[in-house]
Amino acid sequence: MAQFHLDYYATLEVTPQASDEEIKRAYRKLALKYHPDRNQGNKQAEEKIREINAAYEVLGDPETRKSYERLRFGGHGRKSDFAEEPTETVNPGVVLDAMEKKLWEEGRVEIFRSLMQDLPMVKRELAEIRKTTVAKFGYDKFHEEIVKIHAKDAIGKIVTSEMDERKERLLDVALNMMLSQGVDGRGGQEGAEWVKRQLAAAFHRGRADGYCEACELLYVRK
Repeated sequence: MAQFHLDYYATLEVTPQASDEEIKRAYRKLALKYHPDRNQGNKQAEEKIREINAAYEVLGDPETRKSYERLRFGGHGRKSDFAEEPTETVNPGVVLDAMEKKLWEEGRVEIFRSLMQDLPMVKRELAEIRKTTVAKFGYDKFHEEIVKIHAKDAIGKIVTSEMDERKERLLDVALNMMLSQGVDGRGGQEGAEWVKRQLAAAFHRGRADGYCEACELLYVRK
């Protein structure tokens, strides 16, 4: 069972509203306090410095911090400045499922918004979808299975290099968060790669579903 504590702000003892400089100062203070040279033989200090380093690796970079903000459990607008990490244990499968849902939603919203900003493209996609549907069934109707066949190629045309860079940042941060919770498949590099594949698959499912939602919203039967 894994400890369900994904609050890197709490690890660095800062609030989610902390500035980059405040995060840097907090990290230096804690790194000095728990430095191995000052805590020789102290296993708790060794574990603590690993947690502090992992938190700063994410929060110390503005781009990865943005990704973490989108994925962290508890979300935005919490009442407390920073909470104590809960002590209850949670099944790793539950933690992975929750992260997959977050990544699915990120992918879904990304594609849906992109299509809503390019209605001519949606109409072109619908024309092709309609052609395929009539050829297969002999009549015009919205069939999600047909739409999903078109989704893969269409998403390749929609996604920009910036969108893919953002996706990779999200997946990297999500993977680090999972590994810090002991969600590592069967362990080792192979286990970590398995977890990353699960996370990537959830994001891509979201993209496909976002495409389907946009098409269904604008579909008009002829």
